[in-house]
Amino acid sequence: MQTLKEKYELVVVGGGLAGFCAAVAAARLGTKTCIIQNRPVFGGNSSSEIRVTPHGACAFHAYARETGIISELLIAERAANHEEIFENGWTNSIWDLTLYNLAQSTPNLTIKVNTDVFEVEKEGRTIKSVKGRVQNTETDILFEADTFIDASGDGIVADLAGCEFRLGSEAKSEFNEPHAPETASKDVMGSSIHFKTKYIGKECSYKAPDWAMHYEDASFFYKQGRPPKQKKGGYWWIEIGVPYNTITDNETIRHELTRHALGVWDWMKNKDPKMKEIVKEYALDWVGQVPGKRESRRIMGQYLMTEHDPQNCTVFDDEIAFGGWFIDLHTPGGLLAANSEPASNENYSTFSEYAVKSYAGPYGIPLRSLIAKDMDNLMMAGRNVSVTHAALGTVRVMNTTALMGQAAGTAVAIAKQKNLPITEAPVKIIEEIQQQLLRDGCFLPNYANKDEKDIALKAKITASSEALLFGAGPESKGSHEGLKIWEDQPQYEIEKLEYRKGQLIAVGSKQINKIEVCLRNNSDKAQQFSVELKKSEHIWDYSVNKGEILAKAELSIEPGLHWVEWPVNLDNAPAGEFVRLDILPNPELQWLCAGKIESGHMAMYQISAEKMRRFGNGQTLSFKVNPPQPCFGPQNVISGVTRPHRFTNLWKSDPNLPLSQYLQLTWENTKNIKEVELTFPGHLLREYHAYGPFYQDPQCPKDFEILAFKDSKWETVLTVKENFQRQVKYSFEGIETAQLRVQVNATNGDPSAQIYEIRCYE
Repeated sequence: MQTLKEKYELVVVGGGLAGFCAAVAAARLGTKTCIIQNRPVFGGNSSSEIRVTPHGACAFHAYARETGIISELLIAERAANHEEIFENGWTNSIWDLTLYNLAQSTPNLTIKVNTDVFEVEKEGRTIKSVKGRVQNTETDILFEADTFIDASGDGIVADLAGCEFRLGSEAKSEFNEPHAPETASKDVMGSSIHFKTKYIGKECSYKAPDWAMHYEDASFFYKQGRPPKQKKGGYWWIEIGVPYNTITDNETIRHELTRHALGVWDWMKNKDPKMKEIVKEYALDWVGQVPGKRESRRIMGQYLMTEHDPQNCTVFDDEIAFGGWFIDLHTPGGLLAANSEPASNENYSTFSEYAVKSYAGPYGIPLRSLIAKDMDNLMMAGRNVSVTHAALGTVRVMNTTALMGQAAGTAVAIAKQKNLPITEAPVKIIEEIQQQLLRDGCFLPNYANKDEKDIALKAKITASSEALLFGAGPESKGSHEGLKIWEDQPQYEIEKLEYRKGQLIAVGSKQINKIEVCLRNNSDKAQQFSVELKKSEHIWDYSVNKGEILAKAELSIEPGLHWVEWPVNLDNAPAGEFVRLDILPNPELQWLCAGKIESGHMAMYQISAEKMRRFGNGQTLSFKVNPPQPCFGPQNVISGVTRPHRFTNLWKSDPNLPLSQYLQLTWENTKNIKEVELTFPGHLLREYHAYGPFYQDPQCPKDFEILAFKDSKWETVLTVKENFQRQVKYSFEGIETAQLRVQVNATNGDPSAQIYEIRCYE
């Protein structure tokens, strides 16, 4: 056995998505970083070893996809992978290699895979080193560093360092959380393994081994929240936790999960009349042997997030990430319990008391929850951050943890640059951290770009053309090739006006003369219905009664399909904001969906007295607005926000004009531009699951040029072809100019050139 010693500025322990994004973020900012992973591949639960498909806020909130490093990775994977996404179990090595390629291509980053950390050396409140054993090499390595990030999931480093942690469920009496049980316990959510089947084109048999679980009762599946929805596999409910310890009993859990997974397939293949017919030409192809954990230790930090924070969308001064998954607390025991996760047990009804109280976000996450309170140089990233059990129900999903990882790595790098201990970062350098995260593609719900070095913010912005918002009807056609939906949890998309529905409309001028809606009256007589036009704080403003009502009316529709006019006659509309057009319930009527998705224009429906929810999968309901609204102007690219939020924040060229189209920046004085950074549309609207094989977003510019005005003529300084990434950055030796253009020559399918943000640095 040999022992080696290595020295870094940052050591990240754990190579799941949180740890991976932490390491890449820090290394990109110049920090000498080492990432230690105990498996041969990166990705943690998302890897091809475990195959949990990454989830995030966009499962429930349109335009809420997580961006930054995680977006860069998922966009690259979709563009390269032939596999169709289903819930869990599909993942192949293309995803592993996407991660590995980025790690290998990142300067300042050292990779150590197949390495288990088993020892921590500390002095007082400072961790000096961790020791890891490289599997199959008879080698131990002592990793010394200035700062450590524990992204191990189980909180291995923090536990070895003696940090306080929580494990299990807090009692309702402690924080009065809506989902907390009356009595505290050690109950945690369970671990899962998955299986994948393969279509072989002919009938085939399956015989389970004697040691496999044998299921006979169909009600265990169909009536207790475990329906086999997908013939290919992907069942998250193959889950076991209590009575086992998800850390110390991991091997026992692995074996028990294998018994149950084979038993589930045996039941589908040989016993259930419905599934026997569906899977008769499917064979078992893969069974996972590494349990994917949902919960174990939660390390106590400078701030403990409770369920009230995501439920109330608490605004934190030290916000560094966001979430938006629902409060998803799986039943302790999993397969060993009477029923599965409560929402599944209700067939994902969106109107139940449980569903209403579980719908949360998008909400901010504070940096303090990522900083261990008992150490001076330790951070956490992933499911081991400082949250209660109930709050973990929403922050634990992988795309959310990836954002926390990028934030942790960014915070370490900037603290290093400023020569500050990480414990002081939430107070002394939080603005620098937030601005760096925004520059690197992340989104923060309550903060925007205010980078004083970004000279684009001081430029006059013009464009060759801009699109106007006319609205969209059932006959409208959009560019959405390859865009699908997340199938595991069906979303409410019934057009009948059973409940209040609302459609967002971006206002670009003070004048709104008329709004029209496309409705179908299914009765044999005229129907009356009520409409309201109200201010909306942002696209995720789901309040029923809070927004200021700008106008309301009673309208009438004859039987059949009609565009119904409403002469609103507003001459003081809130330009630069969204309004929401609500139609109140009338079950005789249908509000038809538009045939296209209008950028930023999502709809919602009422689920309780005070709360609404995203309608369908981010569809636009049919409407027309007159006069057409100038809400996609060039000035939007310096709004500081890179997605629809409080406004569209998007420049879109006139779709009726051919490409090329350009965006132009003009300064009063000549600038020496050394960096240009662009953010385009794409991969924002829906959950990752909705994007098909080899997907390249149609709204994303494909071929474009950067041009500078020099010596009385335009010169091309950069030509890019075949782009599909959302954020791109380019460096130059120095472009001496007072005018700069980004000219889009082709997109990946959409007729309009579109840009969310341009940044320029000298």
